[in-house]
Amino acid sequence: MATAPKAPAKKAAPEKTVAAKKAAPAKTAAAKKAGPAKEAATAKSAEKKVAVPAKKRTPNPAFMKALTLSPELSAVVGDKPLPRTEIVSKLWVYIKANNLQDQANKRMINADTKLLAVFGKPQVSMFEMAGLIGKHVK
Repeated sequence: MATAPKAPAKKAAPEKTVAAKKAAPAKTAAAKKAGPAKEAATAKSAEKKVAVPAKKRTPNPAFMKALTLSPELSAVVGDKPLPRTEIVSKLWVYIKANNLQDQANKRMINADTKLLAVFGKPQVSMFEMAGLIGKHVK
């Protein structure tokens, strides 16, 4: 006598109790009551933010100070004394004009003969570039 294998019995999904069904609408009603209060609070804080005039930022004068360039760096960015911010900007113009960013990793800069004199190595990260420039300004 062979008996057929029994199919596993399906478990019925647990049904919510009547108390749970009644409690759910009460929670949403409480949330609805708290909603306008929160909206009013955020509206008041938004008014406060708008009411305060923005304070204009003054640039740090140390960044605007013109620095004397070394001969190696002046071959790349020009021979006039420049602030550090302008030196970095002109260096990026030179790098992009001569296509010196590494194609695989754009954060790396491949030095040509002029930049090799400034950086001291054939490839430099854009984050170390500012530190290496510091050696060529006074």
